[in-house]
Amino acid sequence: MGGNGREKDHASELRSIFSLKKIADAVNGYEEAKYVVFGIPFDNTSSYRRGSKYAPDSIRGAYVNLESYEYSYGIDLLASGMADLGDMEESEDVEYVIDTVESVVSAVMSDGKIPIMLGGEHSITVGAVRALPKDVDLVIVDAHSDFRSSYMGNKYNHACVTRRALDLLGEGRITSIGIRSVSREEFEDPDFRKVSFISSFDVKKNGIDKYIEEVDRKSRRVYISVDMDGIDPAYAPAVGTPEPFGLADTDVRRLIERLSYKAVGFDIVEFSPLYDNGNTSMLAAKLLQVFIASREKYYKEHI
Repeated sequence: MGGNGREKDHASELRSIFSLKKIADAVNGYEEAKYVVFGIPFDNTSSYRRGSKYAPDSIRGAYVNLESYEYSYGIDLLASGMADLGDMEESEDVEYVIDTVESVVSAVMSDGKIPIMLGGEHSITVGAVRALPKDVDLVIVDAHSDFRSSYMGNKYNHACVTRRALDLLGEGRITSIGIRSVSREEFEDPDFRKVSFISSFDVKKNGIDKYIEEVDRKSRRVYISVDMDGIDPAYAPAVGTPEPFGLADTDVRRLIERLSYKAVGFDIVEFSPLYDNGNTSMLAAKLLQVFIASREKYYKEHI
């Protein structure tokens, strides 16, 4: 029996989609896992620096160098219940990829597990948002508003992800933290104010906790999407569209650890290993650990 009382879960269906690559600490099979990692090697709509399709394996490679015991939270990640499905087969068709992500996230969540998606560019998050239950809000870390109706002739371009999410979720359901790059077209869009856009400058002035507390008060459950370009290039230089004056790595860590307890899913996107000195992949791998370990600590203490 699967975890939800069905005669089987989606294990065999999901295995047919992904490769056999594994992240360190992902020692569980799908059936017994609580956290299900999978990679989406897609960057076909990237508009500046491509290469994010190589990110899932680069994150896995960096993760090998991390200790399984997460000292900050007192959690052994080997015992956290993590599985890794590997990477989806590469495709250049953004709509097909988004449809597949929707199917995968829906299957993983219906089996009572937490999906963790390694991108890939930010367009793939649209598929995850499509699969979200109606009471789940979206929290994004991003340098860009990504609010164009269409870009380069494609409404599913990575520069349109927040706009597509608004179409799906509606007003007041999205918080995007760290923005510092907005086109005039986006800013003058009458729907722009339907999203809570918080600049990196606001965070530096008022502190990240102010905005975390706002999300915590209004949102019952969340999905967290980390575009690595939301973090300052000093910490994360290898991204598709770098933008100066970003969030500190510790700000993003704080956001994740404070909200992970109510998260139904998590993704890391827009990391391009071709431009890395090793720091960005290590930071991405550590943020993955932060998400799982902080969530495990919360439930260990409260349940």
